[in-house]
Order: sequence, then structure tokens, then C-alpha cells
Amino acid sequence: MDKTSTDQPATYESEDAHAGGLHGSTPAAWTAVVIVLVGFTLGAIAMVMGPNWVLFWISAAIAVAGGLVGKVMQLLGFGAKSSDRS
Repeated sequence: MDKTSTDQPATYESEDAHAGGLHGSTPAAWTAVVIVLVGFTLGAIAMVMGPNWVLFWISAAIAVAGGLVGKVMQLLGFGAKSSDRS
């Protein structure tokens, strides 16, 4: 009888879980995604409301800022290092 599932400790994520490795699971990537998602959601709300062009362009600026925040965080060491990427 094979007892591999009981012999090995359960882990949330292993090295073999992703074929490509890290897949951007870093604080910089998550922060950028959340900020961009807020920007896109606000933009969708702005378009449904009329369209409200002022709110739409504010949301577009928020989405762009999310990408910039992610890059700055990566440069500060919160992102994937170059050796982590394939």
C-alpha cells in the first residue's frame, strides 16, 4: 500500500507546483494587481454612471499608478529577483 500522502507534510505550495516557477507571487505583484483592479473597477463604474469622464480618467490614472507602484516595489526588493524568473 502506498503511503506517500501520509509520509509527506502537507504544504500550500511546493517548488513543483508551477511549471514556470514563481508566477509573480510576491508582495509587489499582489499590490500592483490590487491597485490596477481598483482602477478598472472604478472605470467600469464611471462608464455605467453616465459616462462620467472625469471619474473614468481618474480610474485610468489609478490603473497606471498600480503598474508603477509594482515596479517601484520590485526595485525596492519586494518583487521577484532576476534569478527567480525563468
